Amino acid sequence: MTALLYKIAQRTVSTASRRQFENKVPEKQKLFQEDNGIPVHLKGGVADALLYRATMMLTVGGTAYAMYQLAVASFPKKQD
Repeated sequence: MTALLYKIAQRTVSTASRRQFENKVPEKQKLFQEDNGIPVHLKGGVADALLYRATMMLTVGGTAYAMYQLAVASFPKKQD
């Protein structure tokens, strides 16, 4: 049992069998440091723009809904 655990531990710790990934950090740094007038939160491309727009829609919609609920709660229904 101990030998099996030792083999499993060696397999997970070993780095020889892992794929080597290309370092893309310098490319990303160059992209994000470029002075092109685009805000940093949108420099990632289309995915960043979609996430930004979705966040803004949810924020505006949530704020409007909260204000509506506050207005409804401010004027209680008349009891007959």
